[in-house]
Amino acid sequence: MNSAKNAPNQAKLIPEMGLKDKNTFGLESCAELAYEITAADQLRELFQTIHDQNLPWRVLGGGSNVILPERLPGVTLLMNIQGQELIDSDDQAVFISVGAGVNWHEFVSWTLEKNLPGLENLALIPGTVGAAPIQNIGAYGVEIGEYIHSIEVFDSIAHGFVTLSQEACQFAYRDSYFKHNPNRFIVTRVFFEIPKVWVPRLQYGDLAKQFEDIDGIPPSAEEIFVSVCKIRTSKLPDPKVIGNAGSFFQNPIVSYAQYEILIEQFPQLVSYPDEPQKRKLAAGWLIDQCGLKGATVGPVGVYKNQALVLVNHGNGTAKDILDLAQLIQNKVHQTFGVPLLIEPNIL
Repeated sequence: MNSAKNAPNQAKLIPEMGLKDKNTFGLESCAELAYEITAADQLRELFQTIHDQNLPWRVLGGGSNVILPERLPGVTLLMNIQGQELIDSDDQAVFISVGAGVNWHEFVSWTLEKNLPGLENLALIPGTVGAAPIQNIGAYGVEIGEYIHSIEVFDSIAHGFVTLSQEACQFAYRDSYFKHNPNRFIVTRVFFEIPKVWVPRLQYGDLAKQFEDIDGIPPSAEEIFVSVCKIRTSKLPDPKVIGNAGSFFQNPIVSYAQYEILIEQFPQLVSYPDEPQKRKLAAGWLIDQCGLKGATVGPVGVYKNQALVLVNHGNGTAKDILDLAQLIQNKVHQTFGVPLLIEPNIL
């Protein structure tokens, strides 16, 4: 790959790029060949080269949901496709087109500025719009998949663009079609469908407590947005201050039969309704009960204010973080008989 010049429609190449400031864990990592993607059509030519040279590749957005090794060989695509616009509306909804590189929280703020409520429960989640559907990000009773109309992706196998409907994305809890087809699709643009009829979503835990004293007057979307930001800020450390990737484990889902056994053993068990005959357990509570909140192992540890968050105190590596994660998984399984699944992608 020639790094001398980049034509206007070509992705910018940055060889041997340090990625410490490109991942919220603050892990030292180096990309052999980093390409900044600012337009979807840059991917066709680039992937021709990737295929011709049989190079490994991966996509890096905001770096908020990844664990990076010390070196990433081959090609690392830095997703930076910007722009958001209202493109259509009907009697039921407004439709928005958003570039994959747009900052997620800034997009949520923009929707409220445009008087398009619905995404406020998902405020302050780090990362980009393009990465959000892959994980089907969710918080406080809302998941992004509920508001997605379709997604434009580059299919690296077919070497072309395709638009996948919401149904084709197969959204589930912290899951999607993309997670089951790794290293195939690159999200370039997301199309949102925001209903014109808005109902506040306040049923979830801490958010419900914020508004339990109001006298029958529902809060505005802006008030919910502010409350979500306040809750997240109080519980989650700022990655600019201490490296972390937010919630590190998924909340495990168990059968109602298993839940009844656990609640008898642990009456204070924190859980939430899920699908019929299933309950979602609070992973942070499980970890806390194992005495691991605030624990430190070498340069990494469990955050003192939220056991669901692992932190890098300084010079931690991917191995340090994964060793700590394994210790936590083993302890929770020994105590509760419940497996914990890691949320961040391990590159």
